[in-house]
Amino acid sequence: MSTSTRQRSESGWPAKDGPLRRSGFNTRTRWVDAVKEMGLPGLHFHDLRHTGNMLAAESGAGLKDLMARMGHDNVRAAMIYQHAVRGADKTITDAIDRQLEKWDDDENGSAGVLAPVG
Repeated sequence: MSTSTRQRSESGWPAKDGPLRRSGFNTRTRWVDAVKEMGLPGLHFHDLRHTGNMLAAESGAGLKDLMARMGHDNVRAAMIYQHAVRGADKTITDAIDRQLEKWDDDENGSAGVLAPVG
């Protein structure tokens, strides 16, 4: 039977006897052999999804973007990956520090003076 007439799993991969389910993934694919050949025994297919979501979160994707990428309707799952962007706090702080240092170097004498806004 060609792959074009064969049923496909939810992931789009061809399935021999109907949809490829998570419970039968290792027995119906070469995944276990492939990860052993790569020297990564114990790597699960779902680990790739987790890695992709972590990389998306680190790239600056917001909650809505992560939710769409993962196919989730609730924020809870997407927030799990947001911990990866907590490093953004340091980036923001460093940018603020650079801006304050620039103001300190200002020659008009206004550096270091706090002024009310509004």
